[in-house]
Amino acid sequence: MIPNDAYPYVPMPDRGPLHFPNGARIAMIFTINMETWEKVRPGHKAPMFQGPTTLPAPVPGEVFDSTNYTWREYGQRVGAWRLFDVFDAAGIPASCTFNALTAINRRRLVDAANERGWELVAHNWAQSDVLSDYAMNPAGEKDIIDRTLDIFQKVVRRPAKVWLSSALRSNFQTPDFLTERGIVAFCDYLNDDQPYLIATKNGPLVATPYSNEINDFTLFARGNASPDVGLTVLKSCFDELYREGQGSGRIMNFGLHPHVIGLPHRIAPLRDFIDYVKSHSDVWFCSREELATWYIANHKDHIPGQDDWNPDRHSAE
Repeated sequence: MIPNDAYPYVPMPDRGPLHFPNGARIAMIFTINMETWEKVRPGHKAPMFQGPTTLPAPVPGEVFDSTNYTWREYGQRVGAWRLFDVFDAAGIPASCTFNALTAINRRRLVDAANERGWELVAHNWAQSDVLSDYAMNPAGEKDIIDRTLDIFQKVVRRPAKVWLSSALRSNFQTPDFLTERGIVAFCDYLNDDQPYLIATKNGPLVATPYSNEINDFTLFARGNASPDVGLTVLKSCFDELYREGQGSGRIMNFGLHPHVIGLPHRIAPLRDFIDYVKSHSDVWFCSREELATWYIANHKDHIPGQDDWNPDRHSAE
């Protein structure tokens, strides 16, 4: 037995219009991912198994991959601070995800975002420890979530309200575990340009969809796009969502990794894209918590049937 999806299938043409605050057409979110990998991870072919590697030759999980670990560490030592400077100059906030290991071992990053009043998003214990490995071990998954959220509260000094799983990998039971701890927004799903409700045993959870396409990893590290090509892609995505948002609001999320976009030769397209977005009216630079809180209060006429969706329905596998 496996659970049904905890949200109804309602295609875009069958939805009511979504009217964001102050007539905004688009909710624009810039997500900086402050991720920490374990130096070794026994049992895996390679500890850096997520995402591309700067050198492709894999090493066993028990062996320290100094090249790929320190490539990522560049983002924590240098790249992130370049991103902070860009957003400070632009006068807009970012939404920062961080692993518990980042909070423990790289606290200066978390404090810098917190001091700016930016949104902080819980992002699993370690980037290399994905929840899908615990699909058949819900107690183990719950332990990771609980330990992560406990560290969040200790370091940030307030409870987490938003969750993004490392590698975007989660399980059927993950939303239930999250709402049990007071999470209101969930970022793992890639299936929409608008928020919607996920039914859980503890009440609704707002899906604030992420994008693996509008992401510096996909554009620049995996896709090897030039800065000019990357900027063209970003503008094209924004232009279409902005056009569609005139009738019903859309979300655009740009996922950022300090060791990718934070390199000197890639920072310019981010700066230029922010300027491009700011040149448009009717843009809501919001946090996911703000978006989720607003949606809970304003979702009634948006997606038919989502309030009646039952998380306890089951069907045969």
